[in-house]
Amino acid sequence: MKPTGKVAALFDFDGVVMDTETQYSRFWHGIGKEYLGMDDLEGRIKGQTLTYIYDTFFSEVREKQAEITERLNRFEQEMEYDFLPGVVPFVEELRRQDVGTAVVTSSNEAKMAAVYRVHPELKQLFGHILTAEMFAASKPAPDCFLLGMKVLGTTPDTTYVFEDSFNGLKAGMASGATVIGLATTNPREQIVPLCHYVMDDFRGFTYDKMLRVYK
Repeated sequence: MKPTGKVAALFDFDGVVMDTETQYSRFWHGIGKEYLGMDDLEGRIKGQTLTYIYDTFFSEVREKQAEITERLNRFEQEMEYDFLPGVVPFVEELRRQDVGTAVVTSSNEAKMAAVYRVHPELKQLFGHILTAEMFAASKPAPDCFLLGMKVLGTTPDTTYVFEDSFNGLKAGMASGATVIGLATTNPREQIVPLCHYVMDDFRGFTYDKMLRVYK
């Protein structure tokens, strides 16, 4: 059913706004092998906050957490931050249509500061940027998206969530929003059951097409 009332669009950051997931996968794959002897850490942590990652996977090597954080901070300072194709014109169209917009990310402020140095226009592109420090429970809990709705003054029935990770998609669905999956991180066939619509990127996607995606 087409939404009535104020519409909002909530965007995950990595793999949705920025094409960064491949870089993160390489980093965390190396960290997982080096510190834990794991070959699949990168797949298990997508969409999670650093606090969750440490509490869940590095609780027995807490003395190494500061070292990993330092390595991660250096890595994020040197990363390439390229917009996902089509996302900028799409968000600009949403703003023209008076759609409330927000980035809702598991990244922290330190990481986002590195992004702002490369793309200072990001703060003007989106109405709000919500980071990991602003919500307690990590995805797949819906807290981050519920906070986004509260900040924008909308309800699940009028909110669209754009996500790429399994945990993020589950969080979007748990929030009650209409969830649009980006097949940038995981295979299309694996995310189809976790959202209401799937696309590869934002090229050709419009405000009107978004409104035609129903729960």
